[in-house]
Amino acid sequence: MTRVEVLGLLLNQAQFNGFEFRNWYQANIQSSWPGTELAIDILSREGRYYCLLFSHEFAQCFWRTGSAISFRVPSITYSRVNGKGEVVEVKRKPFTRRSVKADVWKYHLRQMAEAENPIEYLCRFLPIADQERLETCRDALARKASHKGPPRDEVALG
Repeated sequence: MTRVEVLGLLLNQAQFNGFEFRNWYQANIQSSWPGTELAIDILSREGRYYCLLFSHEFAQCFWRTGSAISFRVPSITYSRVNGKGEVVEVKRKPFTRRSVKADVWKYHLRQMAEAENPIEYLCRFLPIADQERLETCRDALARKASHKGPPRDEVALG
């Protein structure tokens, strides 16, 4: 699946939740509107799509305010002083946390920034039908990669 197609899927999800792509594009990329397909094509080149993916407006619409989220808190080790004044090492196991937050999009922006592949992180939150399409393309890309490298305009999703 090409980067343009993946960006189209991500953009559809945000627009479904109220994202105004045309207004955002004219305010952040260029004042003249080239049309949706051409705008996505322009964004897909030279890493310009990061401007969209990490914008607050896009994130607020992609992850709706007040949406229930589940996320994994990683294991952590830290030192603290116990009641006897001794320094002890505390080890916390990883656990899953569920919550409803008004600013869930801020959490996801941080996670996306830390992710190795921000597009792959976003794709985890697409509707099931779109995720199945991506999985099919991921399998096809894996088969192609075993024979030769993927074309430059295709997104490595796995």
